[in-house]
Amino acid sequence: MTNPDAPREGDRIAKLLARAGVASRREVERMIADGRVRIGEETVTTPATLLTSLRGVSVDGKPVKAAEPTRLFAFHKPAGLITAERDPAGRPTIYTALRNALPATAGRVMPVGRLDFNTEGLLLLTNDGALKRAMELPSSGIPRTYRARTFGTVTQDQLEALIEGVEIDGMQYGKIDANMERSTGRNQWIEVTITEGKNREVRRVLEHLGLEVSRLIRTAYGPFQLLDLPRGAAVEIRTADVERFAASLLGKDRPAAPRSAPDQARARIKRTKPTGPRTAAAPSRPTGGP
Repeated sequence: MTNPDAPREGDRIAKLLARAGVASRREVERMIADGRVRIGEETVTTPATLLTSLRGVSVDGKPVKAAEPTRLFAFHKPAGLITAERDPAGRPTIYTALRNALPATAGRVMPVGRLDFNTEGLLLLTNDGALKRAMELPSSGIPRTYRARTFGTVTQDQLEALIEGVEIDGMQYGKIDANMERSTGRNQWIEVTITEGKNREVRRVLEHLGLEVSRLIRTAYGPFQLLDLPRGAAVEIRTADVERFAASLLGKDRPAAPRSAPDQARARIKRTKPTGPRTAAAPSRPTGGP
């Protein structure tokens, strides 16, 4: 007889499928609720099902491949693209640009968070659903840095007051580190760093101060930077950097991706067409600035 007090082995199937890059954990849970996930001939009914591997698991009738090593790409999203696989209104999506920006070996990748249609700059993409979810959670406290071109009147004191957070229309925003980069008349470039990443947070906060935002560029997400990566280009972040970052975020017991001898000799950033720079560890201005 099974001992009910014995520790259960394995991981939740939703976690394993997310790690395998099938979808984010939340999306996997919806797939399970819709009856799209099976183990052999049996339909999975709960995302809490424990497994030691994905052997025999299928989604929509297709076998799920074993999880691949985690990969992370930095993409310079141009303005005028939707951060989604498809748009009901027929507007172009990031995947239109990614067809030429990513290598053929990239496989299925998912955006980490979103950038609005008119927002440009650094967008990270990964094949690891668990990493994606962890990076998006406000509780992770990962800083996101933006540069905003604005029109209006604001003082440095007003910007510094945002470090205490602000409530706008009943929505509470956490601490915001905002600084005036330069000002000419009523035109300013302002650097803003947030850690929650709520919907349209930067625009709403600056508009709350009476500013009109004419351009918004994300320049950094955690330790990863935009630097001078050309618009529409993507670079793959070095495996060792991804492993180190994922371990710090998801826990030290996270298994490291297998690495071949050639991989050990690669440069810090594996470049794709068109070529671009490597990422770095501290915020920096992108090219194409004011």
